[in-house]
Amino acid sequence: MIPRVLTIAGTDPTGGAGIQADIKAISEAGGFPLSVVTSLVAQNTHGVRSIHTPPQDFLLAQLDAVFEDVQVDALKIGMLGGAQTITTVAEYLRDHPVAPVVLDPVMVATSGDLLLDREAEAALSELCAQADIITPNLSELAVLAQASPARTLEEAIDQALPLARRWGTGVVVKGGHLSGSADNALVSPEGAVHRVPCPRIDTPHTHGTGCSLSSSLATRLVLDASPAEALAWSTRWLAEAIRHGGDLHVGGGNGPVDHSHRSRRLSAQASTAPWPLPTEFAPQPNPDDSWAAGPWTRALWELAQTPLGETYALDFIQQLGQGSLDRGDFLFYLAQDSHYLLAYSRCLARVASRCDLPEHATQWAHDAAACLEEEAQLHRSELGALTGEVSPITLSYTAFLAATADSGSYAEAAAAVLPCYWLYAHIGLYLTDEVTPDHPYAPWLSTYGDADFLAGTRQAIARVEHALEQASPAERLRAARAFVAACYFERDFFAQASRR
Repeated sequence: MIPRVLTIAGTDPTGGAGIQADIKAISEAGGFPLSVVTSLVAQNTHGVRSIHTPPQDFLLAQLDAVFEDVQVDALKIGMLGGAQTITTVAEYLRDHPVAPVVLDPVMVATSGDLLLDREAEAALSELCAQADIITPNLSELAVLAQASPARTLEEAIDQALPLARRWGTGVVVKGGHLSGSADNALVSPEGAVHRVPCPRIDTPHTHGTGCSLSSSLATRLVLDASPAEALAWSTRWLAEAIRHGGDLHVGGGNGPVDHSHRSRRLSAQASTAPWPLPTEFAPQPNPDDSWAAGPWTRALWELAQTPLGETYALDFIQQLGQGSLDRGDFLFYLAQDSHYLLAYSRCLARVASRCDLPEHATQWAHDAAACLEEEAQLHRSELGALTGEVSPITLSYTAFLAATADSGSYAEAAAAVLPCYWLYAHIGLYLTDEVTPDHPYAPWLSTYGDADFLAGTRQAIARVEHALEQASPAERLRAARAFVAACYFERDFFAQASRR
């Protein structure tokens, strides 16, 4: 089902807030947006210049045009402006009931100035009782609670509890303007509190976040099993939109969030276009600091710069290093890594069996055993016995490795398993600079930044260098293609947790 979600709000000609943001958010959350304009606002990323409110008859004409023709599955209410508009909307909804209704009680400007007079505040308080959920910012919550603005999320929750009980309405408490984490919390009319963790993102580009969260939430309330799940989805989506808002370069002030970043990311990651694998392979002299053991492994590393750079740039990798990665994403990754390690160990054993140099064969076999004995222990300590089903990406990657180890030459098989050493070692070193004793993912990062793992990686690179030296030109090219393909698989393996 694609929910038809109506937004009743003002406009923003620069697209970051108001109805323009609502339309983007509803679409990104999986709904079909409908819109009714309360006020025409001349604003940009620097602020509001003027507001024009059409006559109430025109507002009613818009509402009639929608409700007489379209089934409305959810409603988001944003800027209403004055008591007359609030009363018009409240009366219309009594005659045309919709559920769920999410109200973003726009009462206080970012500057702290009150946008409503006393009469309008009283009317808006009554409208809160008609909503299923309200999403005030901290200043608006303080006005509704007749209190000073909260300084902590706990204080804000305490302000929300009596409001939720009085109106029979859920209250979303937003921590974006507090210090520390930017967690949100859903306070139910029964007094239950569900907290949704969210990392703080250091950026000025947060224009329209309130509009966007409430519109996404209205949509997800139709699609998800519970309000808590709907808030979790919306919080996660909006955090990604905030994180990448600066890349839009819209306006010279507090810019908008990137509403469609998630959709573009998922679209790119779903592409079935063949990877650009090398069609020729030549040695590269003067190995650099990539740990290449010689000209052939240096050439491998150079060929793989595109997937390697894309891997480092993944939000998953960046947030892993910062310690802000969603715990569910990390556990999903570990579960898939457990499946991967079982298959990877078998591939290493197969590589060992095909190696003619006893010393190198012994090292491959040792790594196959260590892969299970040491790294899998980390996964068991985090996951217990629950690993879930293997994902399509994990299955594809391990099937590729198994097929290469079974049917390719020794050089090809050795090159295919090498990225799991080399890339993890680089990521481990790249991220361990940010690890502190209280880092939530310190055990994982320490494993791949460990001196023994790094030494084992250098040995594996040296073994592949030797294999390429002994291989024929045709075998070397196939080995290079296998190495680059495995690097693309590694990129997708890391990215998959963010695609759930």
